[in-house]
Amino acid sequence: MNTTLPILPTISTTFIVLSAITVAIGWYLIKQRKIEAHMKAMTVAAIFALIFFIIYASRTIFIGNTAFGGPADIEIYYTVFLIFHITLATVGAVFGIISLVTGYKKNLKAHRKLGPITSVVWFFTGITGVAVYLLLYVFYSGGETTSVIKAILGF
Repeated sequence: MNTTLPILPTISTTFIVLSAITVAIGWYLIKQRKIEAHMKAMTVAAIFALIFFIIYASRTIFIGNTAFGGPADIEIYYTVFLIFHITLATVGAVFGIISLVTGYKKNLKAHRKLGPITSVVWFFTGITGVAVYLLLYVFYSGGETTSVIKAILGF
């Protein structure tokens, strides 16, 4: 088990967890018919998700992605899990944007239909994101890290 945690992945993972928790709070608030509080919670959840994305994208571009550093015999399982997580995150982000837009535009029929689906997808995105973090940085030491800029431009 790794005892030194990298700062940016730790911060970004914290923000995605905060986003999922805030979505849960927002869901609870709308069940209580507290519409204004629901809107505020979901806005904060979106801000947390955006902060995560900015940190993640910046780190990916300038520092790079970290390869799996665990045992070779489980790397394929990690890779399949990572693809599942990335797919969930992409779908969750698109659904999240649509849910926010439909909510702010008061298109409540679409919002009520998509919101619960978005929330569930986002919860699983958060859970699988934490699992990826644990596998990359806690349970095993991360492998090589190469930035996108270095990989593309050679420096």
